[in-house]
Amino acid sequence: MVVGWEWDETLFEGSAGYYRRGRTPYAPGLADVLAEALELDGQGRLLDVGCGPGTVALLLADEFREIVGVDPDPGMIAEARRDAARQGVGGKARWVRARAEELPADLGTFTVATFAQSFHWMDRDPVAATVRGMLRPGGALVHISDVKTTEEEPGVEGLPYPPVPGAAMDDLVRTYLGPVRRAGRGVLVQGTPGGEAEVYGRAGFRGPQRLLVPGGQVLERTSDDVVAGVYSMSFSAPHLFGPRRDAFEADLRRLLREASPSERFSERGPSTEMFVWR
Repeated sequence: MVVGWEWDETLFEGSAGYYRRGRTPYAPGLADVLAEALELDGQGRLLDVGCGPGTVALLLADEFREIVGVDPDPGMIAEARRDAARQGVGGKARWVRARAEELPADLGTFTVATFAQSFHWMDRDPVAATVRGMLRPGGALVHISDVKTTEEEPGVEGLPYPPVPGAAMDDLVRTYLGPVRRAGRGVLVQGTPGGEAEVYGRAGFRGPQRLLVPGGQVLERTSDDVVAGVYSMSFSAPHLFGPRRDAFEADLRRLLREASPSERFSERGPSTEMFVWR
């Protein structure tokens, strides 16, 4: 668990409806790369822990007989259920509102468990140990995230529209919410923790095998998409602004118009990395 911070139910309050529109997608081909590496045959069961609105679970739905997503936020669970129905996989999907620290004992065993940019919010050692006990012999845990290393970040040269003014947006959020990153009712003085490899090793996993899915695809985003992206983040979730939310959004949209009078932006999708632990 993050030192000096305690999880609370407002961490992503109000963010679920902005998530799919606002977040940049994982690199194309993620499902194919993972299916090949794990020799998935459409017959196993997937457990996605901290599933949010089902982003990764639904990407992988065709590779499993059943997908189970677990998340403590009711808005995220509702969005996941709606998107599963739209995708035509509602019959093979189960969505459970629960914290990772309280995984229900009746979920059964799984072929694969995934943590997609969610593990850092959890009490990681007991969660890793619990998930290991839920995996079938030969099963795998997969840690999924955008690539953070600068040498693999896609450039912005040659894009048709200006880039999203991320640094200026971060400054604006700090103007409204303070200099220390917000997270639910608390703050993250030192940010979220790293060192996942040590945690997984202590839980008895072997590995990892690193899989890289190249990004670089050109994404076009409108001002509405960018605003949704801001509200999809825990550190700028809608409720954090309180009665100043309208003023914040007006300032944010003004900043975006100044950066791109057409209110259109371009960026390259990030690469995705997956660490497979056996």
